[in-house]
Amino acid sequence: MKTISWDLRERILSAYDAGDNTRDAVARRFRVSEGMVKKLLQQRRRTGEIGPRHYCSERKRRIGTEAHRRRLRELVAQKPDSTLAELRAALNLNCTLPAIHYVLRDLGLTYKKRRSMRRSRTGPTSHERADAGAASKADSTRRSSSASTSPRRKRI
Repeated sequence: MKTISWDLRERILSAYDAGDNTRDAVARRFRVSEGMVKKLLQQRRRTGEIGPRHYCSERKRRIGTEAHRRRLRELVAQKPDSTLAELRAALNLNCTLPAIHYVLRDLGLTYKKRRSMRRSRTGPTSHERADAGAASKADSTRRSSSASTSPRRKRI
């Protein structure tokens, strides 16, 4: 959405201040939304300014302080495989788990438990491809001692 010009902002406010128009009428006259007129009036009343406030539109971070970041780096160094929930509890913050993830990413810390574990050594279990059918299935399954002594039921 484009920001409306300074001139248009002044004309909207002067038309409203004239007193003979409602917010809805001013919005229709200048072809803007009624919400825009309302926000412009609120901004002027609250701050005394009518300019665009894009610099204020960013969400405020809860882990923005350097102390939080330093503590987070220490926690990850002490226990690299801790979960995001454990990190949040250790920091004693009321924030979302993705917020912690983004701070870890900004700090250049990877969050993959798999890297700290030993590499898996499992490989293929059989070298040859078995034929389809009952013979290959019977040979490939393990039978317990109780299963071999019990009588088999016939399927109907």
